[in-house]
Amino acid sequence: MHVDLNAFFATAETLRDPSLVGKPLIVAGIGRRGVVSTASYEARKFGIHSGMPTYQALELCRNVIVRSGDYSYYEMLSRSFFAYVRSFSPFVEEASIDECYVDMTKPMIHLEDPETYLKGFQDGLLKQIGLPCSIGIAPTKFLAKMASDMKKPLGITILRRRDLPSRLYPLPIESFFGIGKKTSPRLRELGINTIGDLHQRVETDDPALKETVGKFYFAIKEWVNGFGDDSIDLLPFDPKSIGHSETFERDTADYEEIRSKIAQLSKEVAMGAKEQGKRGSTVQLVIKDTFFKSHDKSVSFHDPTDKEEDIYERAIALYEKSFLGLEIRLVGVTLQNLIKPTQETVQMSLWNYEEYEEMDRTRLLINELNRKMKTPMLKRASEAKKDDHR
Repeated sequence: MHVDLNAFFATAETLRDPSLVGKPLIVAGIGRRGVVSTASYEARKFGIHSGMPTYQALELCRNVIVRSGDYSYYEMLSRSFFAYVRSFSPFVEEASIDECYVDMTKPMIHLEDPETYLKGFQDGLLKQIGLPCSIGIAPTKFLAKMASDMKKPLGITILRRRDLPSRLYPLPIESFFGIGKKTSPRLRELGINTIGDLHQRVETDDPALKETVGKFYFAIKEWVNGFGDDSIDLLPFDPKSIGHSETFERDTADYEEIRSKIAQLSKEVAMGAKEQGKRGSTVQLVIKDTFFKSHDKSVSFHDPTDKEEDIYERAIALYEKSFLGLEIRLVGVTLQNLIKPTQETVQMSLWNYEEYEEMDRTRLLINELNRKMKTPMLKRASEAKKDDHR
């Protein structure tokens, strides 16, 4: 089973402030280089999506509500989500802050009506914690992930191997999990427009396809035929770094082109860090020169960050100091030495930690009461102090 929370960060904001329900809402960075992390389904109707610059989202919908994000709060809700899932099965693999794979063999193997059972799982999560989710059930992790994406929000999809020709193969190639926005145009140039087209090329061991996707070809061959990994990794999901890189169409030494690419990559890294509820204290810049030789430089700092401005400023400074004027073919930005905000030990006494845990319990109680009253009547006193007009 793959469980995917629907518009998690946006949903979390509506739990805290029910007056936001049904309104276009984004959780996004503020400022010139801000980027959308999550968009509510109402905002998506205007064409707003994750990864979009905040200014562009504001142009698409003037009335969109912007929240800068409270990732400690989101992490608290995430812990409640995973605890709920583990009450059904102990075999849970946390894929990110808002999704997981679950081995449901034991609880479901003898069920006569699995869809009713899954509906109960879904309804319970919504009632107890306030989080809507989509569920995919399939024989492999890849198919379960694809199934959960088929119906959103609040979808339940059971995908069997015999269903692949009718339900999986007609989907556009961009929807294939693992094939990104850079690879899909290259596949379309080969005439591969759907997952069914991909399946046909795999069956003939198309050399052009092999060259395009590289080693990923062997995983694709298994996945598209309904096989592949079905094991659950019980180790906690805990990435130590988040990085993105991109190869230029042509080798370049043009400062503006390289600067723009570093800015884009910094946004992607920041968004990934926020989604994982992580902050990092080291930024690494990687470049590959025209001889395919890799070079890297890094800088560490005292206060961990997940802000795109901080990541960009350090990455561009590394470029200007060490690689300015060098002709390059690839550039990458990585945020390293990741920790969760609750793991920060700077000026954190035992009293402060206990206070933080109590704050979590208080927020949960306030959210539950506000949800029952269907209006945001209650808030913590420290939050009320910030609202001078009240």
